[in-house]
Parts: sequence; C-alpha cells; structure tokens
Amino acid sequence: MSNVKLELDGKTIELPVIEGSEGEKAIDITKLRAETGYVTIDSGYGNTGSCTSEITFLDGEKGILRYRGYPIEQLADKSNFVEVAYLLVFGKLPSASELAEFNKLIADNSELPEGVKKIIDSFPSDAHPMGVLSSVTAGLSAFYPELLGAELSASEQTKAIAQLMGQTKTAMGYFFNKTQGKTPKSTDANLDYSTDFLSMMFNKDGEVDADVAKALDVLLILHADHEQNCSTSTVRNVGSSHANVFATISAGIDALWGPLHGGANQAVLEMLEEIQNDGGDYKKFIGKAKDKNDSFRLMGFGHRVYKNFDPRAKIIKKACDVVLEKLDVKDPLLNIAKGLEEEALKDPYFVERKLYPNVDFYSGIIYKALGIPTNMFTGMFVLGRLPGWLAQWKELRESGARIARPRQIYTGATERNYVDQNER
Repeated sequence: MSNVKLELDGKTIELPVIEGSEGEKAIDITKLRAETGYVTIDSGYGNTGSCTSEITFLDGEKGILRYRGYPIEQLADKSNFVEVAYLLVFGKLPSASELAEFNKLIADNSELPEGVKKIIDSFPSDAHPMGVLSSVTAGLSAFYPELLGAELSASEQTKAIAQLMGQTKTAMGYFFNKTQGKTPKSTDANLDYSTDFLSMMFNKDGEVDADVAKALDVLLILHADHEQNCSTSTVRNVGSSHANVFATISAGIDALWGPLHGGANQAVLEMLEEIQNDGGDYKKFIGKAKDKNDSFRLMGFGHRVYKNFDPRAKIIKKACDVVLEKLDVKDPLLNIAKGLEEEALKDPYFVERKLYPNVDFYSGIIYKALGIPTNMFTGMFVLGRLPGWLAQWKELRESGARIARPRQIYTGATERNYVDQNER
C-alpha cells in the first residue's frame, strides 16, 4: 500500500492510497480534517469516492459495465431480470432452487395491501407516476412494522427486498389502469416478472408476446445498477441514517425523478414530438444539433460517463428492433427516431465526437412502442433500478458505515449584531 505526501502550512502529512480490484486508485482523506483542519471541496462529488463497493464496476473510457464481475453483455444475453437481481443483492448467481425460491418470494409478496390500493385510488388520474410511486413506497412502511427495525435479520432483509420488487411492479400496473379508467388486473404468480408486469399494465390474459417480454427483461437488466449515480448515492445517504428500507427507496425514487437523472428517455420522446410538430424533417434537426449557435440539443446521444460508447446501447438496440418488428407499430415518432439513428451513426460530426445513441434513446422508443405513456418512463426506470438500490442498501447496512455527513466551506456573512426593526 503506497502513500502520497501533502504539504500544508509547512507540515507534511502522508495519506494512504487505496486501490480497487480493477486498478482504480483513490487517496484516502478520512483523517485529513483531524490532522490538518482542512477539508476538500468537490462540487457534485465528481472526484470523490463516497464508499467502497463490490456491486458494480464501470469504466466509461473503455465502455465496460459489469455486475459483480459479470459483463453486462453476458447477463443480457443469458440471464433474466430476477436472476440478475439475485446476483446484485446476494453477490452470486443463484442455483436453480435458489432462483425458484426467490421468484416465489417475489410472487408471494406482490399483492398490495387494501389500504395501499385506497391510497392509489385517492390520487388524481393525472398525478405524476413518480409522485405516486414515491408516496406508495414510503406508505408501505405503515403496513409492515416488523420491517422497520434498525437491525433486520437476513430473512427479514430478503423479504423486504422481494416485497419491494413485487409490490412496485404491481403498484405501477394498478395506477396505470386507474388512469385509463380500467379495472386493475391482479398479479399472476405463474408468469415471469416482465410478462406479469406487461399483463397487469395492459390487462392481457396470456397474450403477452414472449419476445417482447424478453426485450423488456433485457431493458430492466441494463438499468439494474450503475455505480454511485445521484439516486444510488441518495439511497446510501438516507440508508446511512438507518431509515427503514421503504423510506430509503422512496428517497431514491425522488432523486431519480429529476430531469437531469431519470428523465432522459422522456426528454427523447419530447424531442421527437418537437420534430414531428415542426413537420418531421429530422435531417433539419441534425443540422440544428451541429450548429453551435443553435440552442437545440439532440437528446439520447452520447453519455456523461461513457466517453467511447455506452455498452448497454448496443444490447438495447437489438431489443428495440425486436419490439418494433413484433408489435408492428405504425407511429410517425418511431419513424423519426429510426431516421435520427441512421443519420447520426453515419454522420462524421457525431462519429468523430462519439455521440452515439445511448440507452435512453432506445428505451424511450421501446416504451413508446409498448404503449407506456411518456410520464411513466421514469417509473419504468425505477422498476429496473430497484435491485441495484436494494443491493446498495444491503451492502451499506452490512458494512457498518457511519452516517453520511458532508462538510462545507461557509461563505456567508461574518458575525454581526441584531438590529431592532425601527433602526433598520
């Protein structure tokens, strides 16, 4: 283990260097303030490691994403969403019996309490689904007091995890049908996770195309975890206070709701609608995106983390093609999307800058083709990201990490005396 030397005010201190299993290096400043009186400033935490974690490895420069060491390409091709959830949460691929037991636990805990259904019924039909999901998730805490303790047993943790995966899926289907004026369909324990969700959403009885359900399953896998992003960090921060798991996940939902985080695929559809309303000439908007004096932005291209390509995009493109072919949807927005994709992939301006279509571009197209309303896209993100949040919450609690408490540098007024109102 090596150290780095830091010179401050004529004093030299040594700070240890931590190296991760994939060669990532960090300077450990845990004792910096105690030894020097200094703290560091890192707005947005772009250069700050808040934890060590064994869950997800991401290399944006090389376009690598692995869950527990397994390449995302292999998991998307060979696994399924519930198996990936088990892997993220428990750190290993399950045996056939372990997977069957986990599937059964999710199915057995997917029904909503009648009181929660009444809560959903009380929301107006035009309520934003993210507000409903956040409220319902926090509200579940009132119905399961046995899961609110500061220290849950292993079996209680597993039940809470399975329950949230099952009930979130059911809550989304229930609320969607209420907004459509339809009677919500109950969950079916005999169906796999994605098929059951699509069945509940669109009130189908055994009519869900297997390839379409598989495409959704792949999309959920691709969204399952993505290192210490805004919502995952929120889950860890809230969880560090030993808040119950329902409140902790509800906080993650609220963080994901922000348009700079979970709303990217919604922004893609809004962009497509803008192009359609302008006449549908997507080549014109390709030109606008290339014009530095034009404020128009091409949504769904490039990625903040991936500097080369988003490994998830190549996978999801195949799933997108399957969904469009299977459903044979005739929608001008989807034609515009395909046109944008084709032009951008061959235009030197985008190729040289590595501005390839990303996972948000294709996921928005898939959700649109499935018939999921635009304002529910971020809720779909919640469904996929749940296993990652729950794995991060479990890892945090088991690590014994202290409560999150960032420092600050105060830049306000120095001490001043109170002045009576008549003297101001």
